[in-house]
Amino acid sequence: MNDAQIWTMIGAFTALMFGMLTVVSTLFIRVVRAEVGGLRNEMNAQFSGFRGEVNGQIGGLRGEVGSQIEGLRGEVGSQIEGLRGEVGSQIEGLRAELNGQMGGLRNEMNARFDAVNTRIDGLDRDVQAIVKRTFGLDRD
Repeated sequence: MNDAQIWTMIGAFTALMFGMLTVVSTLFIRVVRAEVGGLRNEMNAQFSGFRGEVNGQIGGLRGEVGSQIEGLRGEVGSQIEGLRGEVGSQIEGLRAELNGQMGGLRNEMNARFDAVNTRIDGLDRDVQAIVKRTFGLDRD
């Protein structure tokens, strides 16, 4: 073999090696991409399942908490209504008692004012009698 044939063989071998390297690396990249894509799909499926499970659990908890709150709301509402009735009856009793006390006080004040008016009328008559006696005047 002469010099030109050796260099041709070296060039062909180098081209063949670079070609093989290109093909192998391209195939390797395709395999890695396919595996990563499969892993991505599998992870998405797992996350979707987990998300559905968590949402189901949260929905169940939401329902339980909602029913508990509604139960408490009903209980508290009935307690408040009972308290409202008791306070209302107490207020009505106090109102009736206060009205009775005020009516009694009004009657007592009217009786005393009538007595004072009677005394004033008598006092007026007495003063007129004193004036007539003292000054001798008839003032009718």
